[in-house]
Amino acid sequence: MAKKAKKNNIIKSIAIVIVVAIAAIYFPELFAEEEEMPSRSGLIPVELVKTIDGDTIKIKYEGKEQNVRYLLIDTPETNHAQLGKQPFGQQAKERNMELMNSGKLEIEFDIGERVDKYGRLLAYIYIDGVSIQEKLLEEGLARVGYVYPPNTRHLDAFEKAQEKAKKAGIGIWTLEDYVTERGFDSQTYPEGK
Repeated sequence: MAKKAKKNNIIKSIAIVIVVAIAAIYFPELFAEEEEMPSRSGLIPVELVKTIDGDTIKIKYEGKEQNVRYLLIDTPETNHAQLGKQPFGQQAKERNMELMNSGKLEIEFDIGERVDKYGRLLAYIYIDGVSIQEKLLEEGLARVGYVYPPNTRHLDAFEKAQEKAKKAGIGIWTLEDYVTERGFDSQTYPEGK
């Protein structure tokens, strides 16, 4: 009797393995890893390819590599054809790179244009749900800039973060009259700190 029960258990085990194998072949989605879920509504998980500078990254989005320009902020240049290397440009790039490699990367589009005249995506950037634009502004490595309505969803929060850094006199705000309405004064401060 015990021999018959053991044989039945072996047959049942083999049947289960066969059923699972057939299910895996015909219904692979049952065994696929879950897709990464956004940390909150409106955020899109993406893969970082590389950090270009303080306000631009390259990501894998919808199956292709694309550059992303951060909405509503501007950081000093690291290697611009006309402007060259600007003070705090390298620090902004290094801090951006550090942040990009510290958690789950997600982007958020606003309601206006999603692509600029250079073909770059325009988005808000998040690591583990924390705004990278806001962080760079708070740390004095960026200014609020390139404000083109209707892409202004987070403008108030960004202006508050910038004001904090300005009052604290940190980063780009340590150089008198360096930050202008149009960017950074490369004439007065020609090469990086």
